[in-house]
Amino acid sequence: MSAPIIFHDLAIVDVSEAFRWYQKKQPGLGESFIVELDRMEVQISANPEPYPRVHGNVHRAILHKFPFSIFYVIRPEFVNVIAVMHHSRDQQHWQKREK
Repeated sequence: MSAPIIFHDLAIVDVSEAFRWYQKKQPGLGESFIVELDRMEVQISANPEPYPRVHGNVHRAILHKFPFSIFYVIRPEFVNVIAVMHHSRDQQHWQKREK
């Protein structure tokens, strides 16, 4: 049974910014980023538990082709993605969204 994925508003902003940056760097690269993100989203939805907890109840799934991680909290009815962040970003940036 898969759990629906719900993105925090600021996680949507994270994805949009990354998409635009990659598209500007090389046309089509933004689409590749979204494809990789979607692939990981399907995996998380199917089985969110195996990905390690990194802070409290926050889990982290690492994208394979891009230096980004998906940070999420497992709720009873859904998975709440709180951030999609580049590995170089300060962790405090997403930790504020945890609540």
